[in-house]
Amino acid sequence: MAATAAYELIEAEDAAPTLALRGDWTVDTIADLEDELRPLAAQLAPGAALDVAQLGRFDVAGAYLIDRTFREGPAGEARIAVRGAHANALTLLAAARKAAVAPAPPPEHPHGFKGFLETVGRGVSAIGEEIIETVGFLGETLVVLARLVLRPQRIRWVSVVHIMESAGLNALPIVMLLSFFIGLVVAYLGARILGDFGASVFTVELVAFSMLREFAVVITAVLLAGRTNSAFTAEIGAMKMRQEIDAMRVMRIDPMEALVATRVIAMLVMTPILTFAAMMAGIFGGLLVCWGALGVSPAMFFARISETVPAQHFWVGFVKAPVFALVLAVIGCKQGLSVGGDVGSLGSRVTTSVVQAIFMVILIDALFALWFLEMDW
Repeated sequence: MAATAAYELIEAEDAAPTLALRGDWTVDTIADLEDELRPLAAQLAPGAALDVAQLGRFDVAGAYLIDRTFREGPAGEARIAVRGAHANALTLLAAARKAAVAPAPPPEHPHGFKGFLETVGRGVSAIGEEIIETVGFLGETLVVLARLVLRPQRIRWVSVVHIMESAGLNALPIVMLLSFFIGLVVAYLGARILGDFGASVFTVELVAFSMLREFAVVITAVLLAGRTNSAFTAEIGAMKMRQEIDAMRVMRIDPMEALVATRVIAMLVMTPILTFAAMMAGIFGGLLVCWGALGVSPAMFFARISETVPAQHFWVGFVKAPVFALVLAVIGCKQGLSVGGDVGSLGSRVTTSVVQAIFMVILIDALFALWFLEMDW
């Protein structure tokens, strides 16, 4: 049975104090002594000694506690003077002193204008590195896709279909519902505002133009960024944390083909389908408002669309879908493969994935708008 750990501080007028240890100082017996020894450290003046003559069993935990008590006192890092004989006290105390790590210095945070410039510089540098890494990952993805086009038998069609269902088909209800309400809002605002100018009949064109060219594809991409893109990052990031990615490489399975390419192909197929569904849902929402508020019958609504809305507006919105699909899939997979070994890294990467995806959707849509404007489309 282990002897209870105990100590006694022996103070003399003409000599430095001595800390005498008694009983067993092991991990099982020292739990109650940690709080008692902290205030005792201040009484261990330089030159204080350690008496181990009555010390029983001794392990690394006990040695660390004693060494920390002496280091936190006025003696600091000075070598502990040991009195008495013990089998392994000197060895364990030396090991504890060698393994001790000094507290990290407080981080320096420049203040004022210098601190502001440093913060901005670090942010710009991080953004630049992220852009370079993402562009490089995009190039690697395109190379893998080109290789799969030349060797289509390497495409994992079962995984592609599964991702099409989970990431695309399951998102169809929310995409159509949101587009339906956007169509309602656009038609309602158009009817109210254009009605003030006696041009409420042009609400039909407003709904068609806005849903076909912009709203349908942007709403679809933003919803996929929040729903599907984050799922890609979380799935691949969890695999990275469990070292499944390393296991795939050991088994000579290319993660780019098995994980990235399948998701890119699934998104390239499903995003145009979801965009078309969003267009139809938004136009249907506008139809209900025009029918109920303006008295425009469904037949007249569709006849006016076919007469006054060129087909190019449909293709302007539709050609954006594959580009958005590629960007969303690449960002989601890249962030997933960048996850570290902790949960905090996973959460940070998921957040970064969603923010980057939505930002790129808005940016690319703006570039498309400028390009189509210059092309007179």
